[in-house]
Amino acid sequence: MATAGESDGLTERKEQDMEEQDTNVNIYNWGPCLMKCTITNELKKLLLSEAKVGYDYKSKLAGIIEQETGYTDQSKDKLLPHLSKCFGLYDQAQEFYKREKFKQKPEYIMSALWINYQKQHEFNPPHDHDGAISFVIYLQIPDELKKENEAYVGKSGGPGGIQFFYGDGTRDAITYMSHFPKERDMFIFPAWLKHWVNPFKSDCTRISVSGNIHDSAKINNIKLDDYKKDNSKT
Repeated sequence: MATAGESDGLTERKEQDMEEQDTNVNIYNWGPCLMKCTITNELKKLLLSEAKVGYDYKSKLAGIIEQETGYTDQSKDKLLPHLSKCFGLYDQAQEFYKREKFKQKPEYIMSALWINYQKQHEFNPPHDHDGAISFVIYLQIPDELKKENEAYVGKSGGPGGIQFFYGDGTRDAITYMSHFPKERDMFIFPAWLKHWVNPFKSDCTRISVSGNIHDSAKINNIKLDDYKKDNSKT
């Protein structure tokens, strides 16, 4: 008989017995489906170049960021064929996460697309997005910021990190995900998922792109005409 603080190995033996009895054990995923992938260099260059002809987008956003630029309809038209491939991957990720196929494939339309030029001390407070799914892509991570983050000591993503939060925060469940991104990282997630972006002290500019997707057109066949029709109703 084991005394307090000791183990007599009964738990281990019981687990072995379960294997011998061919007991079925299922572990269920819980909460939102958050996916990270890597975009191509071609898409990165296109996102940077098309942002040069954009327009001021600050009034539509929650960020404490001085320069946030919306993409024009013409730019969206060029970018959608590239981005839709990433959204198709998210469809697959959701099926894998939920362990079931869609009865009917989701239909989406891109409703918003903008670029963020985050500078020293700027940040995004906790917020969520409009639509069905949202995403963020990181295009430029300056060396100064990388060094600042490497020197950080703590449990979060550190300076310039992105945080996702879901649920009541109980310590017995995973309710928080924090990450310091690399260039060309893309996160796709439900638009209602709360998230925020940490400030940093380095005198540099970190560039990212964000967007929102609404239910409307087939994800692999998004057309600008559908986008215009959707916006005309609001």
